[in-house]
Amino acid sequence: MEEVDRILIHTLRTCGTEIPEEVQSVRQFTTELIVEAVVRCLRVINPSVGSSLSHVLPPGMSARFRIGTSLAQACQDLGYTGEVGYQTFLYSSEPDIRALLIFLAEKLPRHSHDDAHQPAGKSAVLQREIATKIKQQLSLPWLPPSCRTLAAQRSQSVCWLHRFHAQPLSLVGDSAVKSVPVERREYWERYLPFVSAQLPHTHYLAASLLERNASVLSAVQEWEAEWKSQGLASRLSPEEYRNRKRQRLQKRIQDQLRQCSQQLAENHLPIPSTQDLVEMLKAFTIEGTADQNKGSRFTHAQKFTHQQDPQVLTEQMQRAAESLPKKDAQDADAEHQELTSLQQKIEQEIQGLMESTKLLHLTLTQVEAETSKLHQNCEEKESSVRVKKRAVELLPDADNNLAKLQAMVDSSTLRMVNLVGQWESHRVRLVEEYREMRRAHQEKEDESSRWMKDVKDLYEKIRGAADEAKRKEELYKQLVSEYESLPKEVSRAAYTQRILEIVSNIKKQKEDITKILSDTKELQKEINSLTGKVDRTFVVTDELVFKDAKKDELVRKAYKYLAALHENCSQLIQTIEDTGTILREIRDLEEQIETETAKKTLSNLQKILEDYKAIKQENALLLGRVRET
Repeated sequence: MEEVDRILIHTLRTCGTEIPEEVQSVRQFTTELIVEAVVRCLRVINPSVGSSLSHVLPPGMSARFRIGTSLAQACQDLGYTGEVGYQTFLYSSEPDIRALLIFLAEKLPRHSHDDAHQPAGKSAVLQREIATKIKQQLSLPWLPPSCRTLAAQRSQSVCWLHRFHAQPLSLVGDSAVKSVPVERREYWERYLPFVSAQLPHTHYLAASLLERNASVLSAVQEWEAEWKSQGLASRLSPEEYRNRKRQRLQKRIQDQLRQCSQQLAENHLPIPSTQDLVEMLKAFTIEGTADQNKGSRFTHAQKFTHQQDPQVLTEQMQRAAESLPKKDAQDADAEHQELTSLQQKIEQEIQGLMESTKLLHLTLTQVEAETSKLHQNCEEKESSVRVKKRAVELLPDADNNLAKLQAMVDSSTLRMVNLVGQWESHRVRLVEEYREMRRAHQEKEDESSRWMKDVKDLYEKIRGAADEAKRKEELYKQLVSEYESLPKEVSRAAYTQRILEIVSNIKKQKEDITKILSDTKELQKEINSLTGKVDRTFVVTDELVFKDAKKDELVRKAYKYLAALHENCSQLIQTIEDTGTILREIRDLEEQIETETAKKTLSNLQKILEDYKAIKQENALLLGRVRET
């Protein structure tokens, strides 16, 4: 039990229990120390329950009873099946306390193999460091602003807090990529400022870096998900898949821009940024540029009309008026009135031109539609006229023409039959080739599907292996950080040596127990064989002597002595068995006496009497106060 108590005491110390160095066994635990150890363990196991319990015993007996009852209820809620109550803590016994503390030590959270699948890594270490820092700050007393030191100002002042404000950053890309232009690489090497110099304030740095890192990670995750769902099914390389996706996106943007420009032209709305639209289309494709540059004179005139907005003309005229030399006030007023009248006339003319342009555009559309219909009717009539003209030319020599036509039909029929025969021979061969090619294509398709499935499985295995390696690396870093945070005075070799000694002692005891059991079985077998032998010998001797006892007096006496000897031997064997039973009962009673002695029954009775007297005194004081009031 000494080794068990040492390991248990070390575990309680890691939970925060202040156990003196001279305490080396559970037998030396006091009531205050037991309560503190149980409360500390409960706070680690279930903080919501342990935080409401005090680890310091109050002086009043009623409060002590309440704390003992609360601790007993908390232990029962955790699943402790042993007998526990307020007396377990206030009037403790060594076996009960040891069993309870071992149960609580087993319930403590530990980083074992079962916890390997739990989320661990930098986030867990960061959360643990944050919790430690918060505990340290909460342990400091609050001070008024005038009495705070520099450390207290950093921990208790609000002026160091800032909002989470992120700004875009310009970072160096991957220099190993060959497609990076030389100018960009030179800009990265010579002119790109540091990250801290790109921000207006230094407290934006952490937020900006976190935002940039989160965006990069989300982009990588989105690409992996898209490549896993669509990229592998397309049977293209990643670079080809990206190029095809980029081309599709450019085509969609180009079509959207063209559609918007067409809608504006159809609705006769002004397009002030036609040149910008053309330049944008030039950036996507050369064909779009050519389409934009083509057009009729009417289209160019319409664009010119739309571009000449009245407001633009007014501004130009105002600038022209400002550029003229200054005259006297009367000339200026006259010129201003003249400019105003001219401006109104120009606006009216522009409005009329716009309306006439719209009307002409609608008229042109209607004329083009009617022209297309007339062309179509004309082509139909020309075809019917050609057929009728050919029939009229054949009417004068109808018999010969009918005979020629019949001969042509017969020859066409023969040629058709011949072609059908040839086609059947070719069709059979082509059908066989088609079936063979289809079968080969299906086999290739199946093989490709099988390869695709293998690639997906391999991708999943690679992803799983990468995640497992990353998780193990994070777990390794976490364990290293925990190992570094552990107290260095604890010798792992000593504990290992103790555990090995305990294992060797248990193994030796097990061997001794096995040897004792085997010896006991051998003795029992020997006793059984001797007992049977004695019984058989007595039966045979009894028969022989009984036959001669009827004839001889001496033999009769010998028979009586034999019966008495057998009875005495049986009584002696029974006495020995009773003696062994009594000795076992004596050992059991001695163990019970030791157990009862370890329970400190007498000292607990004395404590109970003292507590009873203290409760009586408290009750008397309370009654006195009640009577006084």
